This record gives sequence, C-alpha cells and structure tokens, in this order.
Amino acid sequence: MNGKIISVHSFRGGTGKSNISANLSYMLAQSGKKVCTVDTDIQSPGIHVLFQLENTSSGATLNDFLWENCSIDKVALDVSVRLGLPEKSLFFIPCSMNMGDITRILKQGYDIATLAKGLNDIRKLLNVDYLIIDTHPGLDEETLLSISISDILLIVLRPDNQDFQGTSVTVEISKRLEVPNTFLVMNRALGGPSEMDDMKKKMRDAFDCEAIAILPDCRELAQLGSRALLSQTAPASDWVSGIRNIKNRISG
Repeated sequence: MNGKIISVHSFRGGTGKSNISANLSYMLAQSGKKVCTVDTDIQSPGIHVLFQLENTSSGATLNDFLWENCSIDKVALDVSVRLGLPEKSLFFIPCSMNMGDITRILKQGYDIATLAKGLNDIRKLLNVDYLIIDTHPGLDEETLLSISISDILLIVLRPDNQDFQGTSVTVEISKRLEVPNTFLVMNRALGGPSEMDDMKKKMRDAFDCEAIAILPDCRELAQLGSRALLSQTAPASDWVSGIRNIKNRISG
C-alpha cells in the first residue's frame, strides 16, 4: 500500500509553511513513521536549512531530476542521523540553491508530468508512510499538481485579511479537485485559549473546512532563525504542541 501524500501550502509567502512541513516531518519520523519530505518551492527553497544542510550544491537536486540528469532515487538524502533519528526514517529531496539553476527554471520551466512521476516513484521506491510536499506559495501548475495528488492538504494562513481571501480560493480549488482531506492551519496567532477557540470557529464558518491547529506567535521560533527544528530544541513549547496535534490528527 502506497504511503499518504501530504501537501503543505499557503496562498502567500511568509506564513511559516516550511517550518511546519519540516517539524511535522520530524515528528512523524520520531513517532516511528517513514517519511520523505520534498521541497518543491524551486524558486525559493529553504527546508534544507531547517534540516541542517548548509547548501544543496554538493549533490543532485530535484532540479537535476526534472532536467533528466539523474533518477529520482539519486536525489533523496537520508537526513535521519543528523537529526538524531533512526537511520532511513526521514529522507529529504532538496531543490538547488544555485542561482543559475533557479534562473533556468524561471526562464524555461519544466515538464510537470516528470514531477508527478518522480513523486509517485519515490513514494514507492522508499516505501514511505508519508510523502510531505512543501509547495511553492500561490497557485501555479506545480501547486495544482501537488494538490491534485494529495491525500491530505494542509493550508497554512496567518490572521490576515489577505491570507483569508487567498485561502478561500485554495479551499475552493481543493474541493473541485476532490482532495480527500483538507485542513486549515493558522500560524502566528495572538491571544489566549478563548481567542484561539473563537478563531477556529471563525475559520470553520468562513471556509466550511476544519481548522486542525491554531499555532501561536512563537518567540522561540523567531529566535531560532531556522537554524534548527523547534521540535528538537523546545519540544514543550505551545507551538510544537500544535504541530504534535497535527501529527496525531493526520496519523490517527
């Protein structure tokens, strides 16, 4: 049986989507699941930093696969040990940080069918429980592909009117594409428990979609500056507790 595909998406950048993707991947692997995380934000990759990889220039990247320079299995890195996890529990497929590679993608694009095949192939080759896709913000061809093949779509937004408007578009698209499970994740929320409960109800009423977690604005996360995973450095924080709730919900 193939593992589940989880796409983590936001209509706008700066929502904390990559931090959520990386920490959720770590916590699923920590709980005994086999996970592969894919950074498909080819124009502005960043998850490699959270996984403590200084750059992505020392080996093959997703770009190389998309240009048919290598097979998809040559791109997957086992980052488990560096994160204190059992070997082969967490794999990562990075994008290139080389400016020439990014410019080439912007100018020439790539075959979206190749990406679709690669995502399905690596899920089977690694026999993962979860394939987590960190998408590019907004709605482009790559994002629509990721959403369409997802078993679970996590839409990340902030308490911001522009995010709310963009999220309504994404929710509607997920319904049209018949994604089995679509959940909302509010990040950088302010207020106490009662305000959080009110926000969940507001989101449910606005989008007819379950708010799976309300993640508080987190000083520890800002201070960490993407140097590591907060789920490692501050596992008892309220923000990490929210990620744990997401993990429990999707794996339960």
